[in-house]
Amino acid sequence: MKLGQAVRRRPAPPAEQVTQLENRLGCPLLARVYAARGVVVDELGYATERLLPPNTLLGIDAATALAAQVLTGGGRLLVVADYDADGAAGCALAVRGLRALGATAVDYLVPSRFSTGYGLSVEVAEATLARRPDLVITVDNGIASLDGIERLRAANIPVIVTDHHLPGEQLPAADAIVNPRLPGDAFPSKHLAGVGVVFYLLLALRGRLRGAGWFGSERPEPNLARLLDLVALGTVADVVPLDYNNRLLVAQGLARLNAGGGQPGVRALLGLAAPGPLVTAGDLAFRAGPRLNAAGRMDDMSLGIECLLTDDPSAAADMAAQLDALNQDRRAVEAQMQLQATAQMAALPEPLPAALCLHDADWHPGVVGIIAARLRERYGRPAVAFAPTDDGRWRGSARSLPGVHIRDALAAVAARHPGLVEKFGGHAMAAGLTLPGEHLPAFAATLAAAVLEQTGGVLPEDALLSDGSLDPALLTLALAERLHAAGPWGQGFAAPLFDDEFELRDMRVVGGDHLRLLLVPLAGGQPVPAIAWRAAALRDHLTPRLHVVYRPQVNAWRGERQLQLLVEGLTPV
Repeated sequence: MKLGQAVRRRPAPPAEQVTQLENRLGCPLLARVYAARGVVVDELGYATERLLPPNTLLGIDAATALAAQVLTGGGRLLVVADYDADGAAGCALAVRGLRALGATAVDYLVPSRFSTGYGLSVEVAEATLARRPDLVITVDNGIASLDGIERLRAANIPVIVTDHHLPGEQLPAADAIVNPRLPGDAFPSKHLAGVGVVFYLLLALRGRLRGAGWFGSERPEPNLARLLDLVALGTVADVVPLDYNNRLLVAQGLARLNAGGGQPGVRALLGLAAPGPLVTAGDLAFRAGPRLNAAGRMDDMSLGIECLLTDDPSAAADMAAQLDALNQDRRAVEAQMQLQATAQMAALPEPLPAALCLHDADWHPGVVGIIAARLRERYGRPAVAFAPTDDGRWRGSARSLPGVHIRDALAAVAARHPGLVEKFGGHAMAAGLTLPGEHLPAFAATLAAAVLEQTGGVLPEDALLSDGSLDPALLTLALAERLHAAGPWGQGFAAPLFDDEFELRDMRVVGGDHLRLLLVPLAGGQPVPAIAWRAAALRDHLTPRLHVVYRPQVNAWRGERQLQLLVEGLTPV
């Protein structure tokens, strides 16, 4: 958190839209919040019947025809997944789903962040050939794997690519590609996570198999909705925009977890050994997601995938404990890297460049993405953090902010300076790249120029987007509970955020790096406890009167639930 971060209030939504929502919801504040995010009455509720059908996905017919042929013929299917949480959840979904559909030989392969790097590279293709598959299905990768897929095709191994990353100028020579971001793809939602694309492939494949008479009394048709907790986990962990279709997928996955269902591994990652409070998208984002991601960041994502594949709750709990230990290791490494990054930032002259590029020979390649995110959060700039690879190159992880499409910025750098970047890929808000070490200084300058070109020469503004002031009389546990249940909230569908002035009644540091505050609304009302994460460094700069940007939330602790404000911004008044 940085002191005095800019705040912009959302424009007032159309009054008629607010009224229509209020008539259905019975809550004027929630109606205003929903309307400000573009929600209409028809989007209230998340019934599975309202899920977008798969038939408009380009390539879905070719993919299901090939998959059905291999599956019904008893062929060997190999899933090649990414090593992040989306890839792991998508891999587990693919393996479980294909087996449920009747596949008798399904295996998976996940690359190593440290040795092979991202995607279906030539090296990964050689490892794939050693498994002797009859069909390869990529999950959360493949759209940029031209050479690796060419190697498989040369060996007469058919490939189905399922991916959601932006395609480059040239597509791989796969037998079928399913990616809603392909040029000409008519699928209405362009924001599916990798796990979401896999789910749609399974839905369409089930439909094809049903039409072929594959299912019967001895081979019943599976209910794929039972796997939606995996879809929810991967979707939330990958921080894709939560448009209506993604919110529906996440809401249905959460409903199954809250009804006592879901995969044992997902429940173990959440710590659901016994019934407790309702699981939210925030729990997936901040509890399960980091533990699962820790496997790919610190070691081998196979552990995370096995955790999601096991049907044994005891085995799932054991693997979740191992993943939690890896996550604790990741936190320790991150803390040291964060100190080094802060020291590097202190040495930079003002004004800061339009994009931040930091590197260190001792940095851990599995943690640079988190460092980039912390830099973006603290300094309000797109950021790239680099760590060295074993072959002398540097692998970077980029994080951006609204208004700067980081993958497009990397594409502009690559187009204007051929050879500067060896490879790259990603989304609007996150991307990865590899380059030679001697190119780091030139890359930093050209990326900053590409960002300024996107923003019209104006430095990016990392402003908090507020829903306005909140009447102190509404600062109640009941309101926090109502907003808590009105999600799923997340990227592109932010939880309600308000801004008001408060008196700072009390303050103390907790957990070494966080601030516990007691705030009193200046407009009147009772003192309210608040928490400001990673804000301890601001302690000596706060004044008795503060402009606070906050989210009302439920603080559940030792069986008790109370109102708490989650502080997102602080400005002395």
